Amino acid sequence: MEKLYTLMGRDSQGQVPLGYLPTSVVGQLGAMASSVRGNMAIDHKERTVHLFDEPTEAERSKAAAALFAHWRAERAFQLLDGWRDELWPVYGRGGELLYNVERAAIGLIGAMRYGVHMTAYVRSPGDPHGIKIWVPTRSPTKSTFPSMLDNTVAGGLMTGEDPFECIVRESDEEASLPNDLVRSRATLEGEVTFVYITDERAGGETGLIYPEYQWVYDMELPDSVIPQPKDGEVQEFRLCTVQEVQALLASGKFKPNCALIMLDFLIRHGIITNDNEPSYDEIKRRIHRELPFPGPHSQSVFAAGRAH
Repeated sequence: MEKLYTLMGRDSQGQVPLGYLPTSVVGQLGAMASSVRGNMAIDHKERTVHLFDEPTEAERSKAAAALFAHWRAERAFQLLDGWRDELWPVYGRGGELLYNVERAAIGLIGAMRYGVHMTAYVRSPGDPHGIKIWVPTRSPTKSTFPSMLDNTVAGGLMTGEDPFECIVRESDEEASLPNDLVRSRATLEGEVTFVYITDERAGGETGLIYPEYQWVYDMELPDSVIPQPKDGEVQEFRLCTVQEVQALLASGKFKPNCALIMLDFLIRHGIITNDNEPSYDEIKRRIHRELPFPGPHSQSVFAAGRAH
């Protein structure tokens, strides 16, 4: 924490922590003209930054957009080379939208990130655990975690997007899975929460704080359905035995957050247990970490996504 400042905001209940900023970002903010960054207050003793305190969501979103567009134009942070023109939400304690942030920039303020992950599998009675799992390899040209292994389908939630609709969309875009098939077979199995600290594989600056909340889905596929790459983000899909997946996890081949989702899948399916894994309790704690920031994960905002 000695390398971080807490980003503060204001919701309907008053002041609230929203994210963690590394000292490099705070330094850039301090060197900027207020006409670009907007109103700001830094307390170096308490290590807090008050930013985007405009009275309305539209004004706060506009201020955030202006700041990050300026940093992008100035090439202040390598992370912004991955600009996506997608808006991600920053929420208050009541689940209200405080402001929108460009997807590529949200890591600079360490605010909550929301997404969906789905593991597709087939029945395989001849294998020890009775299933095989579809595992994609990320494209070698991806700006983040190139050539690493992923969950069958995954994606980030844009502002206002329902988790289940996101899974349906990503299933088509990443794996060519038919809409009707996903709607009839994908099941919400829970949530995974964690905090990831970026390294060089993530693309951009290292040491950024990524608190994440992921809705987790499973889908049993018939043998006749084979996922196929579509949008260029996946190089190939492989149908792996559980033993192969475990070996790939142990060797660090999976993208880190996808490894957590896979561990959650193996625990839920009774493959990793308290009897065969000495670190079982610690793994479960790390998969379901208590998050320090507010959002709809504690509200009913995404009730539709939970119901499927």
